[in-house]
This record gives sequence, C-alpha cells and structure tokens, in this order.
Amino acid sequence: MGRVSRRAFAVAALSAFTMVPPASAAPKRGGSGDDRAAAEMRGVWLATVAGRDWPSKPGLTAAQQRAELITHLDRAVRSRLNTVIFQVRPTADALWPSPYEPWSQYLTGTQGQDPGWDPLGTAVEEAHARGLKLHAWFNPYRVAAHADPTRLAAGHPARRNPHWVVTYGGKLYYNPGLPEVRGFVQDAMLDAVEKYPVDGVHFDDYFYPYPVAGQTFDDDSAYDEYGAGFPDRAAWRRDNIDKLVRETADRIKQVRPGTPFGISPFGVWRNAAADPRGSDTRAGVQTYDDLHADTRKWVRESWIDYIVPQLYWNIGFAAADYAKLVPWWAEVARGTSTRLYVGEALYKAGDPAQPAAWQDPAELSRHLTLAREHAQVRGHVFFAAKDMATDRIGAMARVVADHYGQPAPPPH
Repeated sequence: MGRVSRRAFAVAALSAFTMVPPASAAPKRGGSGDDRAAAEMRGVWLATVAGRDWPSKPGLTAAQQRAELITHLDRAVRSRLNTVIFQVRPTADALWPSPYEPWSQYLTGTQGQDPGWDPLGTAVEEAHARGLKLHAWFNPYRVAAHADPTRLAAGHPARRNPHWVVTYGGKLYYNPGLPEVRGFVQDAMLDAVEKYPVDGVHFDDYFYPYPVAGQTFDDDSAYDEYGAGFPDRAAWRRDNIDKLVRETADRIKQVRPGTPFGISPFGVWRNAAADPRGSDTRAGVQTYDDLHADTRKWVRESWIDYIVPQLYWNIGFAAADYAKLVPWWAEVARGTSTRLYVGEALYKAGDPAQPAAWQDPAELSRHLTLAREHAQVRGHVFFAAKDMATDRIGAMARVVADHYGQPAPPPH
C-alpha cells in the first residue's frame, strides 16, 4: 500500500471534473444503446489507519474532520463513483461510539479520546444524501502497529486479555485461533452494522499477518488446545479464518438482512506451481499458504457476497500479470453467487518507484477495458481516496473520461 505526499484537494478535484466527457462520448456497456450505464461497482477505499487517507492529520477539530470527510464524498460523486468503502475499525478501535473498543487514535491522536462527533454515523448520512453507498470496512485482527501493550488505551480489551494477543513483526495481533477472540471481534464489528444503515460490510486482506522473515507467529498454546483433528497447523489456521468468514456472514444476515458482505484479499490465491488450480503467477505471497485465507473457497462456496482481489499489478508484469489474473478470478467466480469486483492500484500511478507502465496515465484505463471482456467482472474499486485527490498523472481522470461518462447504479 503506497504512501504519497498530500496535495491540494481542490486542484485534483477540478482537473478530474473538467476531464469528464459529455455523456454522448461515454462508451456504452454491452452496446444496448441505453442512455443509462449498467449497474456496476465504482468504488474507492477510504483508509484511516495511520491517517492514510483521512483525517489528513490527527488532532483536527470535529468540524475540520467532517469537512475533509465530506470533501472525499463529494469527489467520489464528481468522479461518478457510487460506493465508498470507509475504514471504521483500523486497529481494534472504533470510528463510532462503541461499547466494545476505544475511539481510534487516528481521530484525535489519543486512543480512547472522544472526537466530539460520530464519523461513521456522519459518513453514512452524508453518503446517502449524495446517492453513494457506504460500506463499513473492518480489520478483524490487527491490534496495533507497535508492540507495546501499555500504549493501548486503559481498559483496552487487549490489555484486559493479554492471552488474546500475539506479538509478531513488531506489531500486536489478536490470535485468530482462540474461539473467544473470534466471537469478540465479531461482536465489536457487528455493533456498527446493527447501529447504522450501512450498505455493506467489508474485510481487507489481513487475516493471519503477512510473513516476516525470521519470525514465527506464536500460536502454540492455541494450536495445542484446538488443533486436534487437523493434518497440520496451516489447515487449522485456514479453518479458523473460514469460521470467521462463515460466522460473520451468518450474523450479518441476522443483524441487517440483505446487507452484502465482501472481502478484498491479496490478489493471488496460489501460484500454479503450488496448485494446478492456481493462477499463472510467481507471486511471493499466496493467501492460502501465507495468510491462511482460502479466498478461492469462499467464492466457490458462495460464502461471501462479493470479492475484490487486489490486482495491484500492471498488464504484463512478469510475476503477477493483471491480464492473467482477471480471467483467472473470472473463472473462479463463474457459476457462484459471489460478485467479482477488481481492486485497482491507483496509488501506483505516477509513483516514480513503480515500473514504467505506471508512469502511463492510460494504464488504469486499459485495466477497465480488459476487464470488460469478462462478464463476471461487475466493477472496480480504487485504492485509495488520497490518490484520487492528488491524481498525480491524471490516471483517475482518464478512467472517468474513458469509462465513467455517466453515473451508474451499484450492483443490487
């Protein structure tokens, strides 16, 4: 996930707006001649962890935070998007008044400090007022981006239950192998789903943490207690994540029926060298093996309503080619009730550290053109909101001009 220096919101927003063509110039989907675009996901992630996209800095007043949030929503409307995926539980904390977890430090700079307003409630209300869908984005198991429990707010569940926590790679995580942890994180997340008319529930790509060389995720005691009957620890870990996904899906149906549940995993399930069902890739991370997330299974079994694999590579990238991964995921989704949207790396466009393809403002637009060849692809989600604001080389403006000539309703 890239980092970019923040630039003026207004300039980027204006350039994106002025480059939108008249409706008559917009390409039609399916050639039906209908003046209204077909239903499709046009989404953007709005990340709050470490203030990635919002707020621009900790300690802003409630009015300033609210104004910045609304600026992001307004930009989504101008770019003819229809969905904002808003990160409301970045690190075992909350962007709403939660009885389970403290207020997020990313609001005030101090975990547990009341920011003086309700960001999630405001986001839902203001998104709906603009015709946008608002999906609540949760990270299930990440506790802190540091390894010091004493830095957590007094009374934090991780401090009250230190046996729930594993230190790994200089960070703190809840242990997915403990049934009480799995129940607690569901309670904490579903509190928001019950209280607010969110239009979707969203998990990102963090289940078991990404591998850190030379380090071991110490879940020995949990494995000793609960791992009987599994062929190995990896199978037990995958079952723990399967249970989280299935149970969360079931509980959403009880709490807010009809609300879609989606997940945005790392884009490679397994390389074909590891599994003949895998993709023609040579990725250094495989979700099945490294994050213990059997993302293909969740789609094939229709456990989730939508999946947004993060296909954050350019067309022709040798180790993980966008042009090979889109058809692979389309085939996985074929015949299931799980909708496929594609996660797009807007943050890479114009980043000088990225390959030459990402210096071309048309690269992202070509992604959408390619994806339209596959009926299973029902839309795209862009990472992320700050990069829409800066739009360093006009890549997002090009997407809007080429593909989003008219508003489109989101998939039902």
